[in-house]
Amino acid sequence: MLQTLFHIPHRYHGQPIFGFGWMLAVWAVFSAVLLMVLLRRRGFDAEVRGYLPLLAMIGLVIWLVLPQLCDDEGLPIRGYGVMLLAGVTSGVGLAAYRARRMGLDPEMIFSLAFWVFIAGIVGARLFYIVEYWPEFQKPTVGESIREMLTFTKGGLVVFGSAIGAGAALIAFTRRHRLPGLALADLIAPSVMLGLALGRVGCFCNGCCWGGACNLPWAVEFPFRSPPHVREVEKAEIYLHGLKFESKDESRQAVVEPVITSVEPGSAAEQAGLRVGDRIVQIDGMGLKGPQEIKTVDDAEHALLAIDGAGRRIEFLTADSDVPLEMTLRAQAEHSLAIHPAQIYAAIDAALLCLFLLAYYPYRRHDGEVFALMVTIHPISRYVQEIIRTDESGVFGTKLSISQNISVLMLLGAVGLWYHLSKQPRGSVWPPQVTSA
Repeated sequence: MLQTLFHIPHRYHGQPIFGFGWMLAVWAVFSAVLLMVLLRRRGFDAEVRGYLPLLAMIGLVIWLVLPQLCDDEGLPIRGYGVMLLAGVTSGVGLAAYRARRMGLDPEMIFSLAFWVFIAGIVGARLFYIVEYWPEFQKPTVGESIREMLTFTKGGLVVFGSAIGAGAALIAFTRRHRLPGLALADLIAPSVMLGLALGRVGCFCNGCCWGGACNLPWAVEFPFRSPPHVREVEKAEIYLHGLKFESKDESRQAVVEPVITSVEPGSAAEQAGLRVGDRIVQIDGMGLKGPQEIKTVDDAEHALLAIDGAGRRIEFLTADSDVPLEMTLRAQAEHSLAIHPAQIYAAIDAALLCLFLLAYYPYRRHDGEVFALMVTIHPISRYVQEIIRTDESGVFGTKLSISQNISVLMLLGAVGLWYHLSKQPRGSVWPPQVTSA
């Protein structure tokens, strides 16, 4: 797991990089050059005009949004965001390379990629926000919006991306009168390549994790990682020697911070904490002063802010006016050993990419390669969800939202195969990629 790779500093040669600074200036130059090239090639047609609002939107993000995402060290560059960019770049590059070898204009791929990328990111983020809406309910509207925009540290759903990108693909093909199914066949392997690299980003971020595992390749995620936090909330592991009531989907009411278990021989037990104690205040290095504790969430959030051997934690309980002091004996805790579900998904997507590339020259109808992708991927995703534990059942079933969508996608694939079976054989584009 490597959530943050490095930071870009706030200033360069005394001038701000983000906001009204260097990055906005570079983006303005890039946009001007891009528009000049497009105007020379195409004139001021509808497609060129379509770039204007998107370029302006990105400029506004650099000017107004990026400064809000900076911390004390600058703008954090997340492993998830880097792998996401690598996935997009690799996917577009593969599609453009194959288009060129087929005698097609790769400019078509670059234009399509611009629209699909924006729509895919928006769709993936909106899907995640809807699925995990309580996580975005912050004290102020500004904080909520900021949390919604920080997608580079995780929080994108593949199926949401598919919906957004699919809508953009349909709009693009209709606008430019392109053969939609043939285009879908061409980019299908690229989609799987991008997904494979994106899943590596999930591993860097610690999201999309699997369940408990005792196999040799099981992994443990660090303190405060998403798997570790979820295991603490579900009382599957001790947090500094303490457990509180399990937080699951059935817990709706506010739960008082009463200790339900104390790890034998732990520093918490040595400090005098006992089962049944209700915590009312926690203080320690890592917190901004004593924290009033009213709920289990308050207690867990405070304890998760404190880690490292030698750090002290002071607990005030409801039955005592004197704080109980505990000194951490070990370095930060970690999650249980779990399946590296992100790596499983990356391998699965990479293999499917290779299979689609191998099958492409043998397709009998336009849309067949795409149909294979939307048949095989939902099946593998459904199976992967059995291993994953980050999503719970929805709609009154034990199936996660991704499993429900996988079933719907598979039904759609059946309909697509039926439609293709009624079409005459052949493709509007070359049957195979020519040799270089």
